Amino acid sequence: MEEAVEFAIEDSVAVITINRPQRLNALSQEVRDGLRNAWHRFENDDSLKVAILTGAGDRAFCAGMDLKEASATALRIPPRGFVPTLGDDTHVSKPTIAAVNGLALAGGWLLAQMCDLCVAADDAVFAITEAKVGRGTPWAAPLVHMLPQRICMELLLTGDSIGAHRLHELGYVNRVVPRAGLLDEARALAQRIAANAPLTVKSCRALVYQSTEMGRSAALRVGDRLFERVYLSEDAQEGPRAFAEKRAPRWRGV
Repeated sequence: MEEAVEFAIEDSVAVITINRPQRLNALSQEVRDGLRNAWHRFENDDSLKVAILTGAGDRAFCAGMDLKEASATALRIPPRGFVPTLGDDTHVSKPTIAAVNGLALAGGWLLAQMCDLCVAADDAVFAITEAKVGRGTPWAAPLVHMLPQRICMELLLTGDSIGAHRLHELGYVNRVVPRAGLLDEARALAQRIAANAPLTVKSCRALVYQSTEMGRSAALRVGDRLFERVYLSEDAQEGPRAFAEKRAPRWRGV
């Protein structure tokens, strides 16, 4: 029996694949449990530096909640953690990349949004469709930091779709590439990140998120605290030393 969520390791990169293409990779209980386990595994394996999240098949990254399952269980208010969400109920301190290979609808948009970076196929389609089926979008709160207010408002109120190229123009998607090159582009981006000093990468990631929670002066002080450990690390000496010796740095993460 195939796993609903596959976990593969490529050097220091984890590739997490929702493997339910016959149901457009919808978020069934099995998929949600699989994602929760995958994120836990990634976070707790020190050899893994970056994770890529994608969907199996040619049609969908993730079409959101499994509405048949929701109907059968008469789901009302989803409990916190119903869909394991990075930055909310699920802790991951290392960079993540969404590789969106098709439809990213409702909860599928959530999965793409919660990742730090997003690479999309040129035919990928995104939509926040909850208004069309009477469900809620509390998870969309961070969207106001990522898209202009009136774009957010239109997407949420209409439930209409938006293409990858438009989201790239708006700064929501980092890269748009032909479908055939999607995972190669995501892997290349992941490897560039993984080659950098891990303590600096983690602190940069934390700085971006924590800065969205506060004003300029407070964010600067948070930055001082986040990077004190980086400056005092062995890696902070290794980087300049490797540059002076004209060799690749050997990062230890300490």
